[in-house]
Amino acid sequence: MRSVEKTAHTALPKIPRSVWALGFVSMFMDISSEMIHALLPLYMVTVLGTSVVAVGVIEGIAEATASITKVFSGALSDRLGKRKLLTVLGYGLGALTKPVFPMASGLEWLIGARFVDRVGKGIRGAPRDALVADVTPVELRGAAFGLRQALDTVGAFLGPLLAILLMWLTASHFQTVFWVAVIPAFLAVYILVAFVREPPASTPAQPPRSPLAWHELARLGPAYWRLIGLAMLFTLGRFSEAFLLLRAQDMGLAPLWAPAVLVLMALAYALSAYPAGVLSDRIGRRGVLMLGLGLLIAADLLLALMPGWAGLALGVATWGLHLGFTQGIFAALTADSAPANLRGTAFGLFNLLTGLALLAASVVAGLLWDGVGFQATFLVGAGFAGATLAAVAMKAS
Repeated sequence: MRSVEKTAHTALPKIPRSVWALGFVSMFMDISSEMIHALLPLYMVTVLGTSVVAVGVIEGIAEATASITKVFSGALSDRLGKRKLLTVLGYGLGALTKPVFPMASGLEWLIGARFVDRVGKGIRGAPRDALVADVTPVELRGAAFGLRQALDTVGAFLGPLLAILLMWLTASHFQTVFWVAVIPAFLAVYILVAFVREPPASTPAQPPRSPLAWHELARLGPAYWRLIGLAMLFTLGRFSEAFLLLRAQDMGLAPLWAPAVLVLMALAYALSAYPAGVLSDRIGRRGVLMLGLGLLIAADLLLALMPGWAGLALGVATWGLHLGFTQGIFAALTADSAPANLRGTAFGLFNLLTGLALLAASVVAGLLWDGVGFQATFLVGAGFAGATLAAVAMKAS
């Protein structure tokens, strides 16, 4: 009996404690961010009179800003050989911007706060992901990234849920919800400072003097650059989740209940991210990624073609599942393909280039929505996802 218990115990992935701590940091910051972002597109459209195209442009620019910042912070973390300092700086900046949202008196303040908040995200993103790879054994890398994504997405689930509750309690008073969102952001920074431990030497090799120099980028290798191409094509098919909220609004969902869309999506994401990561450690990343791409195609088709609330619910839930089966996998693939002392740069470039693709995808999605209709937005997304799936399948054959 004891031998059976011992075997079962040793079979469980022993995720490092710092990865758990980083997961909870992500969770609390996401609670804060999603309490705001679950309401922000509707606030801009219904209260401030912003167009859907403008929402797409703002969302795309915000995420592209984060992606551009990531490449420099990732390279700097490689140069310094340290990750935690930049991670603390990024999360701290994100926390400090949160009070601006309830105090904003106009659209320009919201855009500015969103912009600075995304700079903070950009500063922390690549060093944090590189730190996860630094402290995790290679055979547990998929599980570690899946766990961090799962905890992050628990925050993305709880944030909109709290937004719904507070909107109900305050009779849809947006500013009150935004003020409450400040609290978990500062809690995330405390957990990061107190409980995350960086290894004495984050990289076993000599830190590169100029990580963004051509001769250093060449060391990333063909496998990494092929991954970048696939990820950019994929990102063209998965525009901002703001369009899921706008689809619900078009169907007549009241602003009070609009965050339920993100709750459902995040629940599906959180439940699938860790199992998908563990599965990728056991059977390989490619098969899990192909499944995720199939789920994105299904989500787009459901949202475009299946009428009624059932179509919306199934489409949003399937969208969340596709995130669970792709986001952690792409992170693990990036860590797998990059030299240890260029991991920060690798994550930064990955996020820069996919961020530019997200900017293009969000703008095109808004133009299609306003010019043709919501169906065109989701069907074009399905087309890009199908092209990515075909490329991955050809690579596997």
